[in-house]
Amino acid sequence: LPMDIQIAALKKVPAFKDIVIYRPGYAIEYDFFDPTQLRHNLETKQIRNLFFAGQINGTTGYEEAGGQGLVAGINAHINCHGGQPFILGRDEAYIGVLIDDLVTKGVDEPYRMFTSRAEYRILLRQDDADARLTEKAYELGIAKRDRYDWWIEKKEAIGRIIEFCANYPIKKDEINPKLEALGTTPLRAGCKLIDLIARPHLNLTNLSEIIPDLKAALDAPANRKEEITEAAEIKMKYKGYIERERLIADKMHRLEDIKIKGRFNYSELHEISTEGRQKLERIDPETLAQASRIPGVSPSDINVMLVLLGR
Repeated sequence: LPMDIQIAALKKVPAFKDIVIYRPGYAIEYDFFDPTQLRHNLETKQIRNLFFAGQINGTTGYEEAGGQGLVAGINAHINCHGGQPFILGRDEAYIGVLIDDLVTKGVDEPYRMFTSRAEYRILLRQDDADARLTEKAYELGIAKRDRYDWWIEKKEAIGRIIEFCANYPIKKDEINPKLEALGTTPLRAGCKLIDLIARPHLNLTNLSEIIPDLKAALDAPANRKEEITEAAEIKMKYKGYIERERLIADKMHRLEDIKIKGRFNYSELHEISTEGRQKLERIDPETLAQASRIPGVSPSDINVMLVLLGR
């Protein structure tokens, strides 16, 4: 706003009636290219080997630019040396959500990566970032062998703890007095240790104080014990939620495998809605899953395309 308007507005606040302004407020403005012209590896559809990352794609913030720069740099290297494009899915990383949103939906204001934009938040936890990405990074050559070995060691330790808890029998007569002391309901029948861990008041740490065998099973390098114990506990405590979300993600992956680019002449596809037809023609999605995420493309439009592909 003009400086005189800013001053007049601020003086409406009683405490600011004598305010003095040394520098007026300003808006940050920049030009950008419509990110729907990009492929998921951040290469432009118009010019081969030209990659865009950061504010040029309509994003704001440093993290968004850093994430895109990493993906664009990896794919630029792949283009030079050969290999499959490096694309992270929406269930694999927030970078995957960010890029898919840009490429599929475009932007009408500077894009910020909020956790609420991700439909698979239970799978994108900070405690399992190494599980999702370390092996991918090692295969690409951007994680060293010691980092990879560090993860494999952690993965095996988590597996051992979960296996121990899944098979360790708990007898109600022996455990009930200790459970009551911890403020949780006594057992009516025996169970496996993994069933106790699902209870809100119980965790591997306080259970290890009353079950000596568990304390021995949690043995790990001192500098990693807490990290490994936490990871194993989360996988067991929230197993049902994690598995349910994984099933939904896997179902969507089946649509990701259905390639539609170049298979439809959208302008002649009168079986789908006008808005859906216009959006599909403009964005020209690679897969059926990407098409399903375009605003304006309805589930019935996707079903029509599935039927037509079946022919």
